[in-house]
Amino acid sequence: MWDKFLYSFPVQLFFLHLKKNLLLLSFWFVLFLIVVQSFGTVLGIPFLFLDPEYLNEVSWRSFFIVGVTLAIFTMAFQMTTYILDGARFKFLAVSNRPFLQFCLNNSIIPVIFHVIYLIAIFQFQQNNEVDTQQAVWKLILGFLIGNLFTYIILLVYFGATNKDFFILFADSVEKRLRKTKIPRANMLRRIKDTQHSRDKVLYYFDISFNFIPVRQDLSKFEAQKLLKVFDQNHLNLVIIQTVLISSIFLLSIFRENPYVQIPAAASAILLMAILTMMIGAITFWLRSWAIPAVLGALILFNYFSDIPLFNRPHAAFGMDYSGEPLAYNMDQIRAHLHEDSVKLDKEYMLKVLNNWRGKFPADKNPKMVFIATSGGGQRSALWTLHVLQQMQLASDENLFKHTQMVTGASGGMIGAAFFRELYLRHQLNPTSSYLTPEFLDQIAADNLNPIIFSLLVNDLIFRTQYAEFDGKRYLKDRGFAFENQLSINTKGVLDKPISDYQGPERQALIPLLPITPLITNDGRKLIISPTPMSFLAISDERLEGWNEKNQGIDFQRFFVEKDAMQLRFISALRMGASFPFITPNVQLPTNPRMETMDAGLSDNFGVQDALKFMHIFRDWITKNTSGVILVTIRDSEKFTEIKEKPNPRFLQKLFTPLQNIYVNWDNVQTLHNEALFTRFKEKAPFHIQRIEFEYSTEEFLRERGIVDAGGEVPTNLRDIQRASLNWRLTAQEKKSILETIHYPFNQASLRRVSEVKWMD
Repeated sequence: MWDKFLYSFPVQLFFLHLKKNLLLLSFWFVLFLIVVQSFGTVLGIPFLFLDPEYLNEVSWRSFFIVGVTLAIFTMAFQMTTYILDGARFKFLAVSNRPFLQFCLNNSIIPVIFHVIYLIAIFQFQQNNEVDTQQAVWKLILGFLIGNLFTYIILLVYFGATNKDFFILFADSVEKRLRKTKIPRANMLRRIKDTQHSRDKVLYYFDISFNFIPVRQDLSKFEAQKLLKVFDQNHLNLVIIQTVLISSIFLLSIFRENPYVQIPAAASAILLMAILTMMIGAITFWLRSWAIPAVLGALILFNYFSDIPLFNRPHAAFGMDYSGEPLAYNMDQIRAHLHEDSVKLDKEYMLKVLNNWRGKFPADKNPKMVFIATSGGGQRSALWTLHVLQQMQLASDENLFKHTQMVTGASGGMIGAAFFRELYLRHQLNPTSSYLTPEFLDQIAADNLNPIIFSLLVNDLIFRTQYAEFDGKRYLKDRGFAFENQLSINTKGVLDKPISDYQGPERQALIPLLPITPLITNDGRKLIISPTPMSFLAISDERLEGWNEKNQGIDFQRFFVEKDAMQLRFISALRMGASFPFITPNVQLPTNPRMETMDAGLSDNFGVQDALKFMHIFRDWITKNTSGVILVTIRDSEKFTEIKEKPNPRFLQKLFTPLQNIYVNWDNVQTLHNEALFTRFKEKAPFHIQRIEFEYSTEEFLRERGIVDAGGEVPTNLRDIQRASLNWRLTAQEKKSILETIHYPFNQASLRRVSEVKWMD
């Protein structure tokens, strides 16, 4: 019985994969870690698989599509391993439907994963998303239908086209196969290599699901004729692989159609399927030379990757990339931060401040508000918008009227920019709503599917399609997909050049909202605003001759010759929210090429820019206001308990330094901002108070002792989990974010807003 088990075909195939196909198994291993929520949880990767979204809805259709793509990936694994290892087991050639027999016996890993995946879906949906088991089963049924439907189509094709030994030599297929010289020669070498193979198989599962002994009398069958069976099978597998890969890339033509933008998990699975088939093809054709050939190809690609064909810029839409690029050097930076330029910008800003002051009675001094919001992807965008709406209601709609400036990074600025646009529309048309929940749904709508789909069908190969904005053509990329989807989600209200905000900002109808992505070339900030703000890039002391490095570059002044004011506003928001590998860094038309990335790397909370503005215009603020309120909207907790660290294992020690940098980056910036705020408050000639809002988790509330008499978090605060750092939120994550406003800490902050004396 032990031999019957150990030398069964399924077990021997499993051992064979462990010995020689670890790269192929790594895809299954990664998928396994994802669905059991042991990989990428902070970034929300498991939720893409456990709660896929399609057409802004988690439904049986989204699970159906994931089921289809998982079946394609599974069959890619089956086809690849059959091409690589099928000839080791010559008994398959004389069995009925060789490839189907192979698939059945090679299903240990796929079956185990499918079972684990279905259990994970059921548990996740039941515990986090769907209230009734009937709804959960509907989702699972959608997955199973898509999965089985795809298997049936592919297996029927293989069953109809892949012949066994006896059928093959009874018809005319042999004559056609004689023409395929290269596959035949390659496979003949493989059969010869495996004549002395130790891959011992005694039993296998037949397609009738009977466990039967392997036919051992193969000596009377000629190797050349056995070869033809595998040869013909491989030809059909290559055809279906070619069709699958071609179909995926053909979808790029229609990738902006929302019906084609499949769930992000499905795109990731298709990418794994393509890589699996590529690995199989390279290994089959190059055999033992596969690894040297791949390494050589990578070296050559890296060597030639600096040519223009591979380095076409990821553009900021609206800017002029034609003609000679601008010089980007220290002389040009100093020239644009000349004392006269900074003086002009300050004078312009004083006019803006006076217009702001003119909104209030002359005999009373108003409070001036600065809002600093943190980055954090879509969770921060939703949290910021929600907090702004609630503060506006709590202040009897006074808050934004008194707000002079909004600063911050990444998703927080996207949420703030959306609220500012809605507020502007309300100013111009008082019947226009801007405080209703529908806008929360818009900013929280999925923005990830088109990005990942664009990565799959466009950015992995040469970008060939163009988009037009303001009469200029730009190559489409996943950055364009992000912008396009954000515009769709927000009903197109943000799709305008930044110049459209110059008038409203000058008239003080809306607050200033500078976007400050980091320039990766030198670490400076790029200050993007329709209102010139070069004074934020340099201090008064530096203008007087101090040896101080300029902290930023005013976008409007530096790129005036490249249509800076025509920059698409959504492109500016993307430049300040470039998430690594998801939205590409933007390159600007300079020499050397200026490249920007997420503003959160320099100041994730926006406090530095707000305090600098207050310092520069401190005399005007002292004279014309009754003080300043700094509102900070954080998507993380300021205070966290120090957790005990267990002794690290050896491998953990290797990654601990990098992990410490990532984990403590938020704490480092928080402590730095605390020191800046405290120092500024001590010396400020005007009164300044701070009102803080935090997106917190249930665990954090428990750590603070916010529990009832029984030691439990109150019922209305239960079942809250921290939202992931992503551009897509699950229903439970949205609920977590929205309900956080009801936490005691945030409610106390709202009460402080409602108690503010706006005029003195």
